[in-house]
Amino acid sequence: MTGAPHPISDLLDALDPEQREVAEALRGPVRVLAGAGTGKTRAITHRIANGVAQGIYAPTEVLAVTFTTRAAGEMRGRLHRLGAPGVQARTFHSAALRQLRWFWPTTYGGELPTLTESKITLVAGAARRLRVQTDQAVLRDLASEIEWAKVSNVGPDDYPRVAERRGRAVAGLDHETVGRLFGGYEEVKRSQARMDMEDVLLLTAGMLAEEERVAAQVRAQYRWFVVDEFQDVSPLQSALLDLWLGGRDEICVVGDPAQTIYSFAGADAAYLRDFPRKFPGTTSVELSRNYRSSPEVVSAANAVLAGSASTSVRLRAQRPSGAAVSFAPAADEVAEAGAVADGVGALLRDGVPASGIAVLFRINAQSEAFEEALASRGLPYVVRGAARFFERAEVKQAVALLRAAVRTDDSSSLIDLVRATLAGLGWSSKAPATRGQARDRWESLQALMTMAEEAATSGETTPDAFLADLDRRAAEQHAPAAGGVTLATLHSAKGLEWDAVFLAGMHDGAMPVSHATTDAEIEEERRLLYVGMTRAREHLALSWAAARTPGGRGNRRPSRFLDDLLPASARAAGARPKPRRAAHCRECGRPLSTAPEKKRGRCGDCPASYDEELFERLRAWRKERADQDSVPAFVVFTDATLQLIAEQRPTSPAALLRISGVGPAKLERYGDGLLEVVG
Repeated sequence: MTGAPHPISDLLDALDPEQREVAEALRGPVRVLAGAGTGKTRAITHRIANGVAQGIYAPTEVLAVTFTTRAAGEMRGRLHRLGAPGVQARTFHSAALRQLRWFWPTTYGGELPTLTESKITLVAGAARRLRVQTDQAVLRDLASEIEWAKVSNVGPDDYPRVAERRGRAVAGLDHETVGRLFGGYEEVKRSQARMDMEDVLLLTAGMLAEEERVAAQVRAQYRWFVVDEFQDVSPLQSALLDLWLGGRDEICVVGDPAQTIYSFAGADAAYLRDFPRKFPGTTSVELSRNYRSSPEVVSAANAVLAGSASTSVRLRAQRPSGAAVSFAPAADEVAEAGAVADGVGALLRDGVPASGIAVLFRINAQSEAFEEALASRGLPYVVRGAARFFERAEVKQAVALLRAAVRTDDSSSLIDLVRATLAGLGWSSKAPATRGQARDRWESLQALMTMAEEAATSGETTPDAFLADLDRRAAEQHAPAAGGVTLATLHSAKGLEWDAVFLAGMHDGAMPVSHATTDAEIEEERRLLYVGMTRAREHLALSWAAARTPGGRGNRRPSRFLDDLLPASARAAGARPKPRRAAHCRECGRPLSTAPEKKRGRCGDCPASYDEELFERLRAWRKERADQDSVPAFVVFTDATLQLIAEQRPTSPAALLRISGVGPAKLERYGDGLLEVVG
């Protein structure tokens, strides 16, 4: 019967050893570090269902919190099938709003303020009151900045000081002006008896802190807490969670520091990293068995993170070996888009469904070249998380103004006409130094400028011919296609997966993006690339263009994050030299100063934790095997895995399997050779 409790043995037999450890850790506090594709939702839903089946949890006393309504719905569905249909699975905002609506009338009297879904109108009202000139892009950036300030517990008066210290910026506005607009926004909102999404959390937290009767009722209702995607928790959400707990520790948190890609919006992975410090006696479990991706994809993703200072789970592939990860340099963005579209076409002919293919890039404006290339080949596609290029407001406005300019000016060259038209919309040849909507808008206008430069280079120099080409592109890209190839930014791809993923535009300046300048921002870009790579199940292709336009100066280099991955052919086609990084001892962590120390990777007085002679023999064996298989050496095994083998000296297949980086597929392919070298 659907929803009937499952026998406990049936629940747990479906799990791997680490997932089972999570499911059996029924009393808090529990922290689960769950790598990409390791079955974290499976583990925590089985934990809840196991607790219900054993009579420890009453379903109505469990609150499972996640970050999206889709994830909450998926969790509810799984719990229902596992025999725990009464569990509340909600987003932070949904859970808080439910409590506000229930307690507000009896606690404070009157009606709860009306929830506004968008801040834009209220921010615009504040800007008018303060006589600050803004456009839609700046208004959207202001709304995002106010959201960051509120989830970070930063008020209008403190904003200028905190924003300067944290390197925050809104294009064209100083910190004091943003702080005044923030305060003006709050005044306009209060005068209209409205609240925003952050107020839902703030008001709930305030109510629980001030009203002991309300807090006692909420804590009596919910005794057991599970929080998914804990690396994305903000200071405000953490404070609300503490109030829900009320000093108790019956909480299980799940997350992956390597997938922290929203720090700019207020997420703070320190809450996940420092959880055991806050809750002494924490049970920590690491999920590292990746069931999503092929060993080749997993090895490449692990290699990208190997250069990171971030805490991360080293994934262990569980799927059979698949296609090698490909790296494809291109002369320019047009050639790159064409090559990606041809690759998509080949996969479709091989039977991969269009819905199982994604083309991912860093920013929305990069989509146009791929829309054009796919459309010209008659391949269906959908754009996720944004409008198609020619449907974006700034692009439609620019094309309309350009059309009007062509009618009234018959003497200017194409480039001069386009440049003057775009300048009238706020475009300049220099990109904004900040991220956000103003930057996205500039990128879209810059894409139009690039198209004009391409047209001029190819000989189509008349404005009328250029407009006709824009009309053709817009017409070809207009019809939506259900079940088409997905085009999306890396941020929009979080939480999704496809059979085949093309990571395009992977050059320095786009990955990491040019406005990422601090060490922390660059590390977040590295994690973003890792998230993109781990979306792929079977096929992963990375590409970059040496020049923006055909015939342009080809001075771009592949992303610095690919330095240790690139095969010789791609490196010869334009790989950048490795950046100079401070080397640290792999044994004690101290900085290395001399060349011999850096070569060894450890201090002169630090003994190696592994057999160095065996390690060198393993490296020589790996090179022979990689040459034999025509693959990069890291695809066979990484240095880190070889060091573990040299340290543990396994003498049996079972012992090899216990080493991180050695899965069933690699054991079958390389196990005999490894054991022979070790022996």
